[in-house]
Amino acid sequence: MSLRIIPDRFLPHALALLRVATALMFMQHGSAKLFGVPHVAMFDGLKLYSLLGVGGVMELLGGLLILIGLFTRPVAFVLSGEMAVAYFGFHAAESFWPMINKGELAGLYSFVFLFLAVAGPGGFALDDE
Repeated sequence: MSLRIIPDRFLPHALALLRVATALMFMQHGSAKLFGVPHVAMFDGLKLYSLLGVGGVMELLGGLLILIGLFTRPVAFVLSGEMAVAYFGFHAAESFWPMINKGELAGLYSFVFLFLAVAGPGGFALDDE
């Protein structure tokens, strides 16, 4: 007896929804760093050739590729690594607990992108799978 509420045939659609929602939220980090939209005071005066500036480029362009489902697996793998570096390089030194070190998003993005690198883009993607 199966306890599944939603049939398996909807899995590619659910995966696509996860991919698109994650990409749209992730791209905001890049646009905030590069263009100030939405405005985050911490990023005022950010230099493009700084660590955060390069991260902003990766977030905006990588997020766009994830959004449209192009090169999803390799891009998601790289973004997973970027978020792991963000977590361990910026957040973990403050505290072991993500809720205290404000690293929940970096950690969650890292694992979601790692999942996309393994699972692929799902439906509605430009990648051929």
